[in-house]
Amino acid sequence: MNEAKKVVLVGTAHVSPKSIEEVIETIEREKPEAVAVELCMRRYLALKGKKQNIPVVDIIKKGETHLLLLQLLLSYFQRKIGEEYGVKPGEEMLAAINKAEETGADVLLIDRDIAITFRRFWSSLSIVEKLRIVYNLIKCFFSSEDVDVDEMLKENVLDAMVEEFRDIAPSAAKSLIDERDAFMAASILEALKKYDSIVVVVGAGHKKGIQRYLSNPELIPPVEELTKIEKGTNYLKIAGYAVFALVILIFAAILSTLNTALILKAFAIWFVINGALAAAGAAVAGGHPFSIIAAFCSAWLTSLNPAMAAGWVSGVVEAWKRNPTTKDIEELSKAESLSQLVKNRVFRILLVAALTNVGSMLGTFVGLYYVMQVTGVDITEVLRNNAAAILGW
Repeated sequence: MNEAKKVVLVGTAHVSPKSIEEVIETIEREKPEAVAVELCMRRYLALKGKKQNIPVVDIIKKGETHLLLLQLLLSYFQRKIGEEYGVKPGEEMLAAINKAEETGADVLLIDRDIAITFRRFWSSLSIVEKLRIVYNLIKCFFSSEDVDVDEMLKENVLDAMVEEFRDIAPSAAKSLIDERDAFMAASILEALKKYDSIVVVVGAGHKKGIQRYLSNPELIPPVEELTKIEKGTNYLKIAGYAVFALVILIFAAILSTLNTALILKAFAIWFVINGALAAAGAAVAGGHPFSIIAAFCSAWLTSLNPAMAAGWVSGVVEAWKRNPTTKDIEELSKAESLSQLVKNRVFRILLVAALTNVGSMLGTFVGLYYVMQVTGVDITEVLRNNAAAILGW
């Protein structure tokens, strides 16, 4: 980095009053040409209270319900910690933006788009890591431990927290921390082509990584690499096709008996169990009666087609019956309790879709078990016969 250029990094805790003071004092003291903040355009607009459209139905159809739910829950958790300290999450970023505008400095948004980050984050996780993330998130909601935000700012404590996160989900740490460190460092270096002095305001957990990349820019991967959506191996989809193949084989064995009563009985069991558990998921989420009925009626078919999901059907019906308004979108960021969050129509639609899918998945396995019990189909025999036919034994 050119010695004539000056970059001052301010590491903050996103819910700490002291961080706000430090940000303002640093900008006043340094009088930079630009202030760079750890925000992308989506988060900047949300922080500024600008109206944003959330294409709920498109998100459901793309199978990204879980990503938005996770993002909303994480935001809620961060907001609850902030309330304990009388600070809104991101208020230090807003303070940096306001102070920059007040002093005539340009505002730079240097973070990677949050949608890209979450897609890369989720696709990089193994099944075990996904379960760990969900478990630790749930544990946080029910934990009564107080969080000492000021203590979090101490470098040794932050290092320990980052390392703990790496232990929970190493892949997640890479996409949520390391890649963003590299992306933000690249953004800063690009900005230095235009500005001689920049104050950079980022979460304290990113400070060390960004400093390392600024000192060793050759270590920064190409930006295209950091922004492409990596598909990864979709183990759930593979498992879905495996279960689909198994169901087809078992029903083929039942059909081969030519016993009409047995065939109808097997189908009825499959239909009712799949439908009942999918509908139960929609009901637990507080779905509209029509959404619950849609879940019940579609689950048997979607369980036979890995390219479809019962949650898509119930979620779209929920969106149709409880069409979310702009007010619902705005209130997502203001929910003060989990019950308020669940009552929000946007969140409710996503929850209905997600829990319907969970119920349908359980229904597939439970339904398959009872179909085999009632019909007397031996799964090992079915697999052996079909393997023999395929291999020509």
